[in-house]
Amino acid sequence: MKPQPRPGIMEVTAYVGGEAAIPGANRVIRLASNENPLGASPRAVTAYTALQEELHRYPDGSAKELRRTIAELHGLPEEQLVCGAGSDELIGLLVRAYAGPGDEVLHSAHGFLMYSIAAKTAGATPVAAPETDLRADVDALLAHVGERTRLLFLANPNNPTGSYLTSTELRRLRDGLPEQVLLVIDAAYAEYVEKADYEAGAALVEGGDNVIMTRTFSKIHGLAALRLGWAYGPPAVIDVLNRVRGPFNVSAPALAAGTAALLDRSHVERSVAHNSRWLAWFCDEAKQLGLDPTQSVGNFALLRFPGEPGRDAAAAAAHLKRNGILVRAMGAYGLPNCLRITIGSEPEIRAVAEALTSFQS
Repeated sequence: MKPQPRPGIMEVTAYVGGEAAIPGANRVIRLASNENPLGASPRAVTAYTALQEELHRYPDGSAKELRRTIAELHGLPEEQLVCGAGSDELIGLLVRAYAGPGDEVLHSAHGFLMYSIAAKTAGATPVAAPETDLRADVDALLAHVGERTRLLFLANPNNPTGSYLTSTELRRLRDGLPEQVLLVIDAAYAEYVEKADYEAGAALVEGGDNVIMTRTFSKIHGLAALRLGWAYGPPAVIDVLNRVRGPFNVSAPALAAGTAALLDRSHVERSVAHNSRWLAWFCDEAKQLGLDPTQSVGNFALLRFPGEPGRDAAAAAAHLKRNGILVRAMGAYGLPNCLRITIGSEPEIRAVAEALTSFQS
């Protein structure tokens, strides 16, 4: 006899992040993890380093200053906010709190991998609803809701497709759910969206007791290394999260950097402007090369390649890697003929376009 893990654990394929190094390469362009090419806000860096003499102190377990800043910036009630070690932690805590063996966790077919992983680690069963043209399908999601459904995760915008549901579609999804199903709107890329018919999810939280919105500091704020996220939800759900999270789940440097990052609106504006310009430029270049980019509203482009050997996504990724460029293969997401490419700096994204041009020629 030996210790046995809970049911579902051994069914998990561990999440593997984007590649970050190429052995022997002097220069590597990292475009596999949707990181902000402008880096972190200078104010966030200053706030982080200012705590170097306080590392022996415990952080504020309530994240009060950060929650207060989020509340003031977004016009939300502070008591309905909770912070976590990235939105990944909050996703895991929600599944752990609301689902278990015999329950189901619903998500769209090409949704973020952590939804399925979190479900399995809790002993629950992940259920994937089909998408239409690489967009979440409200009717398909509602059709897959059953008596055992406990949570529905929706990344909006979605990673890796870059597509989104409009505010009207989002409300129709919420209105069609049974009251006992918790809708989790994962708005990790919300700050990049410039569409008039988009809403991040806060208004839906205010309309009932079964919607929660998660956000992250890893993308627009460039703080991926610090693992910081937050959620806004009904008082009862926030109370549950505060009961199951660790008492000091976010480090003091992360809290300080996050607060400073929120207050540096110019850095956010520069990041959005940079992404808007170079996402459009890169997608135009991809179209001219005969590739098929999705209509992404995130900080990345999803390119579709033909299935022909030597011209497919795997061959393209290998060619880019030989040129010192790392992008993300999409086989794990059920999209084996696609590559997801982060919108990097101007020199980086131009280098990708040049490498793809040589691959296509």
